[in-house]
Amino acid sequence: MHLGYLEIFGLLFLVLLLFGPGRIAKVAGELGQGIKAFKDGLGGSKSDTKKNEDAGTDEQSVKSQEDKKGQ
Repeated sequence: MHLGYLEIFGLLFLVLLLFGPGRIAKVAGELGQGIKAFKDGLGGSKSDTKKNEDAGTDEQSVKSQEDKKGQ
């Protein structure tokens, strides 16, 4: 089954009439947040990974400085 431009436009118009522009924007925003949360849950986002790497580096440098002081 092939949907043409007229059918797609008609469906979008029907959805707009049924839900209204405010509700569609809210649903789209929630969908985006859900996708982002799903991606973060799978492997962590790049920003979270970078933060964890930076935190680990800071902890390692503090531990090495403490070790040097203790010797």
